[in-house]
Amino acid sequence: MRQPATAEDKYRQMTQTPIPRLILRLGIPTIASMLITNVYNMTDTYFVGRLGKSASGAIGIVYSLMAIFQAFGFMFGHGAGSNISRRLGQQDHESASRFASTGFFLSLALGFLIGVVGLLALTPLMYLLGSTDTILPYARDYGLWILLAGPLFTGSCVLNNILRYEGMSFQAMIGLVAGGVLNMAMDPIFIFVFHLGTGGAGISTALSQAASFFILLYMFLAGKTESKLSLRRFTRRIQDVWLIIATGLPSLLRQGLTSLSGLVLNHQAAVYGDAAVAAMSIVNRISGFIFSLGLGMGQGYQPVAAFNYGAARYSRVRKGFWFTALAGEVLLGVAAAGCFFFARPMIALFQSDAEVVAIGTPALLYQSVACLFLPLSVCANMMFQSVGCAGRASLLSSMRSGLFFLPLIAVLPGIWGLLGIQLAQPISDVVSFALSMPLALQFMRTLPKDRLTA
Repeated sequence: MRQPATAEDKYRQMTQTPIPRLILRLGIPTIASMLITNVYNMTDTYFVGRLGKSASGAIGIVYSLMAIFQAFGFMFGHGAGSNISRRLGQQDHESASRFASTGFFLSLALGFLIGVVGLLALTPLMYLLGSTDTILPYARDYGLWILLAGPLFTGSCVLNNILRYEGMSFQAMIGLVAGGVLNMAMDPIFIFVFHLGTGGAGISTALSQAASFFILLYMFLAGKTESKLSLRRFTRRIQDVWLIIATGLPSLLRQGLTSLSGLVLNHQAAVYGDAAVAAMSIVNRISGFIFSLGLGMGQGYQPVAAFNYGAARYSRVRKGFWFTALAGEVLLGVAAAGCFFFARPMIALFQSDAEVVAIGTPALLYQSVACLFLPLSVCANMMFQSVGCAGRASLLSSMRSGLFFLPLIAVLPGIWGLLGIQLAQPISDVVSFALSMPLALQFMRTLPKDRLTA
């Protein structure tokens, strides 16, 4: 008897709570989740960095592998979640459960498939991702465990995103934070106490993913969500699968191109030796930490945009966009300033090798400035994906790490050498901003007036 009341309370919460309060309530746990995820990634970078610069380079190689799993996990997670939130906005709970079950079980199957293929071709895969001969042993030891945990990576992404799109950001945070804290605690034990090196870091990451997965799954099994998971609810309609994939395609492009751009960056940096691969890996981890602030705010906005768009409260979609963009600009501005003024010691914290520090410091300076252009681009991307504008969302998702970065990283090193590698991502971020904003402004001008119902 309580479920209808709970659903009605959530409907009122999502459509009537003042926008700043609602987005902060949903966004702060999401930011915390993103930060913890990045902290434990940086923990791997820090502890593995104690093993030498070739081991540090392996982190960058395997990061691209993890991005592949996350790409498909986010595709199914955002694809299912956006449709779930809009259906809940329309008070259609059965359809929400159908999308949740379909997205979840498809992600597990694909994560398993990618893991098996990767294990069968482990060494060629590491070379494909940019490993050098000296980095290869470390990359293999780490990558093995990431491939074994593949279904957990993809499944956790789906569960986390469904919870967020239902307005349960705090519960989603619990699962990710628990896994992150566990990983930070286990890293030094497996790496140094058990003397397992980079393999120890991989075991720690795999176990932390397992912990996150089962904590998130418990939220569904305990009946805390409006959407339900069961094989019985797995869709029999190809249109539903296509709708999940089409809606989630921007996330696949965003994460998949992150993996591809990391692969190309590793290959280009390898021309300058293991120190360059290690330096750019560290810069990517630090800038990823900053980026997670804007991404967390954007993901806090997503359920607000999707739910209210489904409920025909279009003015709340518009207000939410501007609040999220402004809040993201403040957060990223503060973090970017810290990285700008303390770039050298931050690089040295992860790897004290003088060559690594010399290469990484200017790259981090350039990226810190470019971070100021990210919030509005991220917010525009999240808005289009949440309201079901898959084409525009896919275009924006393709720009930062794909349409602009890949040509830049291919061309600039031939013109400016190492400086071209350091500048490729910052230039891509600025150009992405310049093209994102006109699309967002045009869309918001076309939003109709609210269609209020009793």
